[in-house]
Amino acid sequence: MSYADIDVLPSAELNVDPDWWRGAVIYQIYPRSYQDSNGDGIGDLTGIIHRLPHLAALGVDAVWISPFFRSPMKDFGYDVSDYRDVDPMFGSLGDFDALVDQAHRLGIRVIIDLVMSHTSDQHPWFKESRSSRDNPKADWYVWAEPKADGTPPNNWLSIFGGSAWEWDGQRMQYYMHNFLNEQPDLNFHCEEVQAALLNIVRYWLERGVDGFRLDTVNFYFCDRALRDNPPLDQSARNDKTAPSVNPYNFQDHLYDKTQPENLEFLRKFRAVCDEFGAITSVGEVGESQRGPEVQAAYTSGGDKLHMCYDFDLLSNVYPTGTAVAEVMKKAIEASPDGWACWAYSNHDVTRHSTRWSLSPEAQRCYAALLMSLRGTVCLYQGEELGLTEAYVGYEDLQDPYGKRFWPRFKGRDGCRTPMPWNHEKANGGFSDAKPWLPVALEHIEHSVDLQDRDPASTLAFYRAMISFRAGHRPLLKGDWTLHKAAEDFIAFVRSEGDDCVFCAFNLSPGDRKVGLPDGNWRPDRAAPFDLRETADGFVLPPWQAAFAVGERQ
Repeated sequence: MSYADIDVLPSAELNVDPDWWRGAVIYQIYPRSYQDSNGDGIGDLTGIIHRLPHLAALGVDAVWISPFFRSPMKDFGYDVSDYRDVDPMFGSLGDFDALVDQAHRLGIRVIIDLVMSHTSDQHPWFKESRSSRDNPKADWYVWAEPKADGTPPNNWLSIFGGSAWEWDGQRMQYYMHNFLNEQPDLNFHCEEVQAALLNIVRYWLERGVDGFRLDTVNFYFCDRALRDNPPLDQSARNDKTAPSVNPYNFQDHLYDKTQPENLEFLRKFRAVCDEFGAITSVGEVGESQRGPEVQAAYTSGGDKLHMCYDFDLLSNVYPTGTAVAEVMKKAIEASPDGWACWAYSNHDVTRHSTRWSLSPEAQRCYAALLMSLRGTVCLYQGEELGLTEAYVGYEDLQDPYGKRFWPRFKGRDGCRTPMPWNHEKANGGFSDAKPWLPVALEHIEHSVDLQDRDPASTLAFYRAMISFRAGHRPLLKGDWTLHKAAEDFIAFVRSEGDDCVFCAFNLSPGDRKVGLPDGNWRPDRAAPFDLRETADGFVLPPWQAAFAVGERQ
């Protein structure tokens, strides 16, 4: 089906299951780069509305839209100056309401990106807070006295480089910022801050959103006593949360984030969501050493977040069959009643096809693996086209993170370049004007219009695999049991009740013989792979997957 045909379909109904988010496929849109509708070179909400048929044809359950709130755009929307309004760059509140209405008409739920750990320094709250030490919002941000020698109060570091403290000459104190200097951290120990943020949650729920992606959800609270972080043993360092060039990785972040007080706030947040019915939430956990444990704490018990993701599958570590099995084992053992959200790519990391040097065939095999794991799936815009990381020269660089650590770390612009929609139009059909980031020439040959009419395209594969997943309930909400794992192979069983699906993936360039578990199994040829049966199983060609259905023995 061509995505253009979706416009003439009758209205679709949203999934009435309150647990619709379990096993859902969520599609992330970075609005600056999705579709420009007004010719200024920057994507906007009306552009997203125009492209919703593409998502309906893809078969996703929900769309996650990165921040579109009013902002000075120092960090491209992750520095919010007004939580209750749309930045004019992206449109208006009316445009947002129209987007929600049209998405719901097509059976797609809308999740928005809520940045609560910090605001812009241009937010009225911060302007008032910095004005004096005794104003009504004096304690709304994390302020601290300098040491006797004038240096910052402790050794905490910013993810964006340097100290996490910035001196303010107006208050004659330091304020904390986990990210840019222009992104001061809110003080969640202040009950008024919590109440104000929960009112914002309620405001967007009343406008019809279906859930929230919570940015840096484990950064909400810091240690009241502002204790120094201890050094991290060099052998334990990794680049899951920050690039290896960043000294942020030299500390064990015991005190500047992931504090126990966060659990009670997340319960308050969940209580607001539960007032509105079938709402979901997915938290971003930036925790390099204790990711599974934090995910478990934040999603267990049914009274906090619905699901979380960390950076295990978003890291530079190649996902061998053994590695994926270990990730799944840790997640399930840490929280049997919790729920994870899995992704390979997003707006913060190098696209996985480049990060792991995957061939087109390998990309498809890994996509099928992602859509077979226990958890919810998040796809990043362009992933369904097989896009690689784009090269962005220093002269075109926009990301302050990349400018800070260039050239060892080139920032996040390479995964944020505009979507290619039409190979015959200027800038791939993204905009008639010069785009805010250049359109990668190599992306044009992967444009939606070319793939849309090619039944062998990557786009056609993603449509088929999402449909296959939706048609097998064990793949959506079932349990996960490992059958066998090796560096270049993984097989497991997904089961719900008596229904089971056996899933096997050849992660290598050679053939692989696969035996089925004990029981009665019927090969399922609906998946978009080359299935070669043998007397007791399959022979999987390079980078192919096989599925079989059966009943619990």
